[in-house]
Amino acid sequence: MGQGTDRETRRVRHRVRATLAVLTAAVLGVAGCDAVGGDSPAPSGSASKRSKAAPVWDRSPDSVAAVGDSITRGFDACSVLSDCPDVSWATGGSAEVDSLAVRLLGKAEAAERSWNYAVTGSRMADLAGQVTRAAARKPELVAVMAGANDACRATTSAMTPVADFRDQFEKAMRTLRRELPRAQVYVASIPDLKRLWSQGRTNPLGKQVWKLGICPSMLGDADSLDSAATLRRNTVRDRVTDYNEVLREVCAKDRRCRTDDGAVHAYRFGTDQLSHWDWFHPSVSGQARLAEIAYRAVTAERA
Repeated sequence: MGQGTDRETRRVRHRVRATLAVLTAAVLGVAGCDAVGGDSPAPSGSASKRSKAAPVWDRSPDSVAAVGDSITRGFDACSVLSDCPDVSWATGGSAEVDSLAVRLLGKAEAAERSWNYAVTGSRMADLAGQVTRAAARKPELVAVMAGANDACRATTSAMTPVADFRDQFEKAMRTLRRELPRAQVYVASIPDLKRLWSQGRTNPLGKQVWKLGICPSMLGDADSLDSAATLRRNTVRDRVTDYNEVLREVCAKDRRCRTDDGAVHAYRFGTDQLSHWDWFHPSVSGQARLAEIAYRAVTAERA
């Protein structure tokens, strides 16, 4: 009985040692693959997989298309009542402006791989059509500045309702995503139109040009400070604030869309940054400031 027990004990010990040897080999094999960076895929959700994933936002896109209104066309920056796309903050080639496209691509490359589809006088309702035309170029970044003309109407009652503005911007974004599912979008906020009035109203020439029909809801009867004029301007100011909130909210729903976090609206344009013909649209210096704001937003590191 003692010898049988010894044999049984040895058999159990042998089985235990064999099992331990197999387990040890398996553990060493797994550790060895990890140590040499084997070809097996990393477990789902692992740090290795996350480190190799492409970032959602590319801070150096290789092509740019711009859509929007007169600001993006460089209106009144070079001559009276005329577009001057060469000084556009988004795609212009002027060295004085150093546009977003030039900063991202370099001057030679920007001349070949940036396009301006903005139209002076356009409103948010026109943006989807501009996006469709821009999409034919397959840009990696679409720069948007639109909405000022929705507030700049003949009267405050003619301004685009906020709900319509939202629907129109959402339609433009849907159009963009249908045509360009992976393109990045930079959305600039609408400038503070009331501040532009307060700066430009000191210039007699500018006020004469305003009478030709530039943003009458804000600039009409420019010298009047009575309660009706103040209410009218404040109504325009508040509508622009609402539009900017729409831009922010709609953009936030798209993981490849960034706004300027209100930087253009907050920028305090001085007389040097305003057109010396209409004292309302950005001058060449003002366009350069817009380019700087856009470049900071597009290249910023964000979580």
